[in-house]
Amino acid sequence: MTRYAPQATLLSLLFMGLGQGYNRQWGKALLFALIEAAGIYWIATRLAKSVKGLYTLGVTPRGMVKVGKVYKPVEGDHSIFLMVEGLIALIIVALFVYVYYLNIRDARLTALNREKGIAPHGFAGTLANLANRNFPYMILAIPVATALMLTVMPIIFSVLVAFTDFAAPNLPPAKLVHWVGFDIFGKLVRLGSWSKTLYGVALWTVVWAALATMTTYLIGTVVAVLIQQRGIRLKRFWRTAMIIPFAVPNLVSLLVFRNLLNEEFGPVNQFLTRIGLHGIPWLNDPTWARATVIVVNTWLGFPLIMILVSGILTTIPRDLYEAAEVDGASRFYAFRVITLPLILYATAPIFIMQFASNFNNFNVIYLLTGGNPIMPDYVYAGGTDLLVTWLYKLTLTNNQYNFASVLSILIFVVVATVSILNYRQTRSFREEDLIQ
Repeated sequence: MTRYAPQATLLSLLFMGLGQGYNRQWGKALLFALIEAAGIYWIATRLAKSVKGLYTLGVTPRGMVKVGKVYKPVEGDHSIFLMVEGLIALIIVALFVYVYYLNIRDARLTALNREKGIAPHGFAGTLANLANRNFPYMILAIPVATALMLTVMPIIFSVLVAFTDFAAPNLPPAKLVHWVGFDIFGKLVRLGSWSKTLYGVALWTVVWAALATMTTYLIGTVVAVLIQQRGIRLKRFWRTAMIIPFAVPNLVSLLVFRNLLNEEFGPVNQFLTRIGLHGIPWLNDPTWARATVIVVNTWLGFPLIMILVSGILTTIPRDLYEAAEVDGASRFYAFRVITLPLILYATAPIFIMQFASNFNNFNVIYLLTGGNPIMPDYVYAGGTDLLVTWLYKLTLTNNQYNFASVLSILIFVVVATVSILNYRQTRSFREEDLIQ
């Protein structure tokens, strides 16, 4: 039997398209050859410059250069543009290597078919095969490529910024950005003001995420169970009334609460003053402000859990409760043994997602308190700031991009770790029966 695979594999390894030409697939051979020629031209003309720019981040800042007796402006290098260009270059190289692999794989598989007596497809047959068997891959390639450029590349860029000195006053193009390794990580942990802010904001973020998730979940579950009880009248009215906070846009609700709880002019404090009580600094005292955002978030968030739990309660067979009544079980015992486990089983993924969402809950904090009240010992952060709102202030208000990048990495690690561990321990994601 003639052996075609070794020769086709070697030829396609030497140059894209040669293996296809050896297999007498001339159209495909020409296409792969053109791809390699374009790749070689781009590598020869652009790759070295792009990689060098990523490595150096520029050598000449924007400024004025004396030419004779006259000073002329010099455009200089923009470190961030060079970083982005270098990242794009590396992604193109990775895609080129992948296409090279596909070229070798295709030539080898076609040669193996020739050894079995199967004639190679022509170019028209290859196109027909792509349109039929490989059609899903062709369609998926579009969103994958889009995600690669619009999601993966920005994530990599934000990670790289954490290893630079890209922060005010060292901002391009007037100044160049430099690689500093783990120096920013060390400053965030070692420097007194920064470390105190980090520990304080991080601790409050964890406490907030836990309390905000638990309060909305518990109250939503209790309300749904109470409305579902036999003997409760006007169930539709109660469900409609309870869903109103969820139906109103959060922006409107939060701005209304912000005005209601204003320490000086808010209607709540004016009412307290009129009945002889002192006004409460709802949003101006760190302790009161933190308690306030948790209560307001509970008001806004519990209707969603109530709706979900109400749907789950309608799917629980009534036979289970009837059997519990026959056995003499109390309502509380039936709730603890039957209702609660089934609710937890069905809503565990939602519970985990809510924790991750509350960890990064920008809207409630920023629209209600703006991260305030001011904390004198904190750097660019207030008493109710979460890591994500502190990150926002660092970037858009104070131009501390490298510190913000470190925070984004920290947020990703914490949220991803907690979510993955909880997903792995949740029975909702295991292929096993609920009752063993």
